[in-house]
Amino acid sequence: MAEYGVAKFALPGERESGDQYLVCCDSSGILSAAVDGIGHGAEAANAAKAAIRILKNGMGTPVIPLVTACHERLRSTRGVVLSVASVDVKHGLMTWLGVGNVHGVLVRADKKSGSQETLMLRGGVVGDQLPQLQAAVLPVGQGDLLVFATDGVRSDFTATLYALENPQRAAERILKGFSNGSDDALVLAVRITGIHP
Repeated sequence: MAEYGVAKFALPGERESGDQYLVCCDSSGILSAAVDGIGHGAEAANAAKAAIRILKNGMGTPVIPLVTACHERLRSTRGVVLSVASVDVKHGLMTWLGVGNVHGVLVRADKKSGSQETLMLRGGVVGDQLPQLQAAVLPVGQGDLLVFATDGVRSDFTATLYALENPQRAAERILKGFSNGSDDALVLAVRITGIHP
């Protein structure tokens, strides 16, 4: 139902990255997310991992209640910024939303339908200051490529995307070419499959 690739960079001197990801599939769909714990190091990683656990346990829940649950449960942490997408494979629809600065781009495999869609981000921190949440719903097709990148990656990577690139190669190429080197960085590339028109 999904083929994905991920590439990560942890700041030198830190044992783990504060940037984490999730790709979860069941018979009805795909849930994917990229989460950036505020700051870096162990505390940032703990906040991001807690968010990933909440999202994973909420598979099948609509994205707005899911992010709201993250906000409530992360109040005692540093908080996170995140982008999350839920794909309904039966109906060929993706619902996505972003809080903070984790970029999201959908690259369409079908050139006729316009090649890219960009996730509208709202300022805020999940666990601290949650903005009014607004999710966008888009049609998705077989082979479309969803890319999330945390703020350790320069946003101009979007000009280099093409739908047919292998997800793992895409993630590694983007991280290598666009990491700013001054923050943890993560790139998640997910090819959407299992959609039958």
